[in-house]
Amino acid sequence: MPNLALLGYGKMGRMLDQLAPEYGFTVICRRDVNRDESLAGADVAIEFSTPAAVLGNVRLVADAGLPVVIGTTGWLDHLDEVKALTQSTGAVWSPNYSVGVNVFLRVVQQAARLLKDEKEYGAWAWEIHHSTKKDAPSGTLLKLVEEMRSAGFARPIDVSSNRAGAHPGTHEIGFDSAADTITLRHSARSREGFARGALKAAQWIVGRKGFHEFNEVLFGG
Repeated sequence: MPNLALLGYGKMGRMLDQLAPEYGFTVICRRDVNRDESLAGADVAIEFSTPAAVLGNVRLVADAGLPVVIGTTGWLDHLDEVKALTQSTGAVWSPNYSVGVNVFLRVVQQAARLLKDEKEYGAWAWEIHHSTKKDAPSGTLLKLVEEMRSAGFARPIDVSSNRAGAHPGTHEIGFDSAADTITLRHSARSREGFARGALKAAQWIVGRKGFHEFNEVLFGG
């Protein structure tokens, strides 16, 4: 069984630890603010920490020669450096490892493509997460807007976020005209979907090099 290192041992780290055996992994390292366990013997790492810790964690695993799955959001100012660090060791990045969200991204992109020339339609992008989430808007919402732009939707997109309670995450994209409204929504029920996608990515990245996004794991390319 390949050996897995967990960088960040909050709620997501503990969920990954629980599910890892289902994906053929043995967790041998759990690192966090109060844990400093060795990476020795690990075959791959999964990183769910804080935005400020991502670059240091990626340096750590790159120095150890390990591929890494990055699940933290809010660090993209360091994207070029992370890509350079992981070219020879391998990395998968996504703002959201839910399989359903990644299908949702493609649905939203297609809707934006179909409506890009329909000038009577305005658009919005909204999300809500639990009150302890660090970044707002979420990385997933920013990725959804990016996909809409890449599909050619050049008109304004009104972006908004809410933080409250323990909500695991809802993302909504809407298109509105005087005649009708189209609403597309994805709601997570728990963190389990994110953990399972990250473990799927960890299986995939072992033996590969370079920087990849999760849609390559799911859809190829």
